Amino acid sequence: MPTDRFETIVIVGGGTAGWMAAAALSRFAPHLSITLVESDAIGTVGVGEATIPQIHLFNSALGIDEAEFVRETRATFKLGIEFAGWTRDGDSYMHAFGAIGRGAGLMPFHQLWLRAKSEGLAKPLQRYSLNELAARTMRMRMRIGRRVPETPEMPYAYHFDAGLYAGYLRRIAEGNRVVRHEGNIERVERDGESGDIVAVLLDGDRRIEGDFFIDCTGFRGLLIEGALETGYDDWTRFLPCDRALAVPCESGGDFTPYTRSSARKGGWQWRIPLQHRIGNGMVYSSAHWSDDEAADALLANLDGVPLGDPRPLRFTSGKRRKHWNRNCLAIGLAAGFMEPLESTSIHLIQSAISRFLAVLPKGVPDPAMVDWFNTQADFEWTRVRDFIVLHYHANDRQGETLWDYCRNNELPDSLAVKLDQWRGAGHLHREHEELFTEVGWFQVFAGQEVAARSHNPLAEAMPLADLKRKLDEIETSLVAEVRQMPRHIDVVQSLVGQSPSAAA
Repeated sequence: MPTDRFETIVIVGGGTAGWMAAAALSRFAPHLSITLVESDAIGTVGVGEATIPQIHLFNSALGIDEAEFVRETRATFKLGIEFAGWTRDGDSYMHAFGAIGRGAGLMPFHQLWLRAKSEGLAKPLQRYSLNELAARTMRMRMRIGRRVPETPEMPYAYHFDAGLYAGYLRRIAEGNRVVRHEGNIERVERDGESGDIVAVLLDGDRRIEGDFFIDCTGFRGLLIEGALETGYDDWTRFLPCDRALAVPCESGGDFTPYTRSSARKGGWQWRIPLQHRIGNGMVYSSAHWSDDEAADALLANLDGVPLGDPRPLRFTSGKRRKHWNRNCLAIGLAAGFMEPLESTSIHLIQSAISRFLAVLPKGVPDPAMVDWFNTQADFEWTRVRDFIVLHYHANDRQGETLWDYCRNNELPDSLAVKLDQWRGAGHLHREHEELFTEVGWFQVFAGQEVAARSHNPLAEAMPLADLKRKLDEIETSLVAEVRQMPRHIDVVQSLVGQSPSAAA
């Protein structure tokens, strides 16, 4: 790569990651020449069909119309994730988006709730969550004003077809002059002196040069690992699942405005309702469950007729030791694999693109900026990992080898500290800009019955009668707000212009 140039970017690989990068870079860095290379012969993984509310920031930045987006990607809305059986069979809780209750002065709501719980006054957490109350009754609202005073905002995300989303972004990117080349990469050419990548060689003796390369080649990591040998941090000791099966089925169950994650004997099953089908999959540990056992459990728990055979995936949870190495940036599965348990896959793509744009070079990348990028990526990925590990660790599924192992397994030091702080006095804090806030951690701790031995004594300043009145008022206002909301299916239909079941 010439040391004084940063004019051409080559994105290797399409799919969700590649076309998200192409769409964003072509919009915000129109001075760059952007080429994307992909092969129709290489399939995409596409298990990430559920998102978190930050997807609004990405879509809005691209100028995407929400109604058009919902129609084009066969999207539905998502208010949270239900976790069924993660404590034990028959139990269920929800990690819902948005606020839980209301604090008082310096005291966050979770401290008031812990005190009320110790006094026998607190109801289950869902009674203080607008999103969960709405989700459980199949209702939602979009960005409209509150009808009941003092009720919180209702953040939402989407379920959508990742393949259709990639195609939708491709049209945007190509409209912004991104050039696509179809073909297989046969070799990666590096500069003999600097070690940087200078070109990729395609079948048919085609050579595509670039000043900078973005690796979106999935698990292979063709550039970041195959060419640059960056190295990989293996998290299998914390997250033992290493297999997945994915299969869509016909719609036939509830049209839920939430994702469902159901714990099974050797792993967990996802359920993601779209307008035209339901996305399903099983994540499992090959050391604790055979492929046939996983497939049988998956197919036995579908809402409708499967639309094909389960598609197998093999993975190793973890991340590249550097996401940005020399003149190459890895995003998506090329950067690492995070279980889709909390729907973070697409967000991690979005986050990497945003971070890259924040330090976009004019010439040769500044090593200090590259180090900053990698430090931030490492922090983000490890904290998301900790949140996912918590779900596995805090289970009470006795007598099942995977779950017994996870319950008694070693924890990352950073997670052990959070657990100790919660168990001691119900203390929660968000470190720097980690993705999951105190409210998210609170819902998992409470939902999976991780008990706090005490609470902040300042929570006792409120007389018990006032505390009970406050909790009752929160619940009453939320229930009244939800009663006035339209059904989720009607909200989707209003955007699509036809019933979701009829969407082609």
